[in-house]
Amino acid sequence: MVTVSGLTKCVDNGGEPLTILHENSFVVAAGETVAIVGASGSGKSTLLGLLAGLDLPSSGSVTLAGETLGSLGEDARAVLRGRLLGFVFQSFQLLPALNAIENVMLPLELAGTANARAEAEFWLERVGLSHRLRHYPKHLSGGEQQRVALARAFAPKPKLVLADEPTGNLDAATGHQIIELMFAINAESGTTLILVTHDDEIAARCARRLRMHAGRIEELG
Repeated sequence: MVTVSGLTKCVDNGGEPLTILHENSFVVAAGETVAIVGASGSGKSTLLGLLAGLDLPSSGSVTLAGETLGSLGEDARAVLRGRLLGFVFQSFQLLPALNAIENVMLPLELAGTANARAEAEFWLERVGLSHRLRHYPKHLSGGEQQRVALARAFAPKPKLVLADEPTGNLDAATGHQIIELMFAINAESGTTLILVTHDDEIAARCARRLRMHAGRIEELG
């Protein structure tokens, strides 16, 4: 599903080059669950951005389902994201002007799903929010917003879900519920999951763990 080869990212740091990622290579098979752990500033979120094609590496390559991102233009990468990827963010990233069902319907409509409203209703029921269909994000708790985000991520049936600290803005009990729900849905869907987390207990739920340290990835046992 994912092949990373020699991935390096450098940025300009006040006229001096700063290397955030150093020649990282790894492969994630279809259906795998992979946790990426490491301290803040180690390069985890930069790596996720490169895996999603939101940014391009300084050198090296990312290939998703046979498509090398560096060979695609920005519009083509956006189309690929819509077709292959789902996202779960720490800050939920729901559109405030849309209610819960409209937030879930949006990626379905962009994908051309004919029965987008029915699909969105199904997924909101799956995450326990059938009573919140028409509530706007500002009227939802953090846990409810993340449930909407899970529904939005999985509804289009992506091949790969990228989750960046999905419990970072939640209390421990709510975060535990969200993680249980995310792993249950992921197992039902057979989706590939790459999860960035500081939480070793969450990371242990994944089949593989990778540690990012000073821009370099190493496999953990």
